[in-house]
Amino acid sequence: MREIDFFDDESGATVFRDVIMLALAGFVMLVLLLLPHINPRATQQDPAPTPGNVMVELRWPDELNADVDLWVQAPGDAPVGYSNQGSAIFNLLRDDLGHINDVTELNYEMSYSRGVPAGEYTVNLHLYRNLANVYPIPAIVAVSVKNSPSMPAEQILSTKLDMSHEDEELTAFRFKLDKEGRLVSGSVHNLPQPLRAAARR
Repeated sequence: MREIDFFDDESGATVFRDVIMLALAGFVMLVLLLLPHINPRATQQDPAPTPGNVMVELRWPDELNADVDLWVQAPGDAPVGYSNQGSAIFNLLRDDLGHINDVTELNYEMSYSRGVPAGEYTVNLHLYRNLANVYPIPAIVAVSVKNSPSMPAEQILSTKLDMSHEDEELTAFRFKLDKEGRLVSGSVHNLPQPLRAAARR
């Protein structure tokens, strides 16, 4: 009697193991069939169009707790900077205060224009505050132009300036664009032209 019970228990265990293994194999097959659909391949998309026609960007070292301000002026328009963030042509889209209220850890400012009016443009930098107390502060400023919605933006100017003390305002460059938005040959220079004082008038 005991031998029969023993064999009955063993056959029940074998059947249980077989059912478990079949269920596990079925689950693995189901996972393998679903894997390609869980994370579909990314499709290539066109890059997002840039929102402006003339783009001026300013960068300085991210580790420095300093507030460098970007000032721009379009032909016949008011200067645009931290105290006047919009005019008829330019808008200051990002006013970076260094590490104050900054969750991105990037020291970066940018201005975009609506349209590309012909004439002289001025780009200035102003060291508003330097809590890092490190000098000089190297700053890189670049200008790009997008002549039509279907064309990509093309960088036309770039320079590096060293800011040596608080409240210093430097002219990065002055340049002219023609009515097609092309850089006028021989028009680039950096003769100083203060913009902050003009914005207060």
